Amino acid sequence: MQFRQKAFSKLQSPEELDLPVRFARPQGWLVLLVTVLVMAGAGYWAVTGKVTGKLNAPGVLTHAGGSYVLQSPVSGQVVDVLAEEGRMLAPRTPVLKVRTDLGYRAVRTVAAGRVTSLTAKIGSVITPGKDVATVERVERASEPLVAMLYVPGGSGSTVRPGAAVDLTVQSAPTDEYGVLRGHVKAVGRAAQTRQQISGFLGDDQLAAQFTKDGKPVAVMVELERSATTKSGYQWSSEKGPPYKLGSMTVTDGAIHQPPQRPVDWLLP
Repeated sequence: MQFRQKAFSKLQSPEELDLPVRFARPQGWLVLLVTVLVMAGAGYWAVTGKVTGKLNAPGVLTHAGGSYVLQSPVSGQVVDVLAEEGRMLAPRTPVLKVRTDLGYRAVRTVAAGRVTSLTAKIGSVITPGKDVATVERVERASEPLVAMLYVPGGSGSTVRPGAAVDLTVQSAPTDEYGVLRGHVKAVGRAAQTRQQISGFLGDDQLAAQFTKDGKPVAVMVELERSATTKSGYQWSSEKGPPYKLGSMTVTDGAIHQPPQRPVDWLLP
C-alpha cells in the first residue's frame, strides 16, 4: 500500500516543465566540433591532395641492344681461340678455330659487338649448339649504358615513359656515392618469359632471378649523362664513384610513380 501511495502521489504532482533540459556538456560539443573539422579536412585532402610513391624493381646495367650467346655450328676440338674478352668484333669475325672430321672450321660472330665472355678453351671438345661465347651488341666502345629493370607484370601498366628513376648500383655503395640518376625511356608491351630475358641478356642465371616471382615487364632506363663524373653519368652525390661502370652490373631501381589523389585508392 505504501508503494501504491507513492506512485499515486507522483502522478498527481505537476511536471517540472520550468527546468532547463541539458542535451550535452560543453566538453562534448568541443569533441564533436573537433571530430567534424578533422573529417572535413581529411575529405578535402583526399580529393585535392597528391601522394607520390616509388616502384622498386631489380635489373642490370647493359647496352640497348643486349647480348647474344654465340653457339658452335660444328662438332670438333678447339685448336685456337682467335678473340679476347673485351675486344670489339665485326660481324662474321672468327672467334674459334675448330678441327672437325671435314677439316678446320671457324666459329664466327653473328653480329658486331664486344666479347664479354669466352667459355671455350683450347683443347675443349664442342658440339653443335654448344655455348662458346657471349657477345654484347654494341657498334662502338663508347656506346652508353642503359639499365634494364624487370617490373612485376601487374605493375607494368603504372610505369610511364619519362618517369624519374633512382638506381642503386651493386658495385657503388649508396652511403658513399649515392644513387645513379635516370629516366624511363621505354616500357615493354607484354610480360617476358625466362627464355626471352635470357636471349636478350645472354645470361640465364640473371633471367632465372628476374622471373622467380613470375613473368615481369621489361623497362628500359636511360642514364643521365654528366661531363663532371668519372663514370660519365649523373649521381645524387657530387662526383659518384671514381671509376667507370661495367656492363652486366646488377642494380636495383626505384621508379617514381605519378602523383595520385587519395580518393582514387577507394575508386574501382
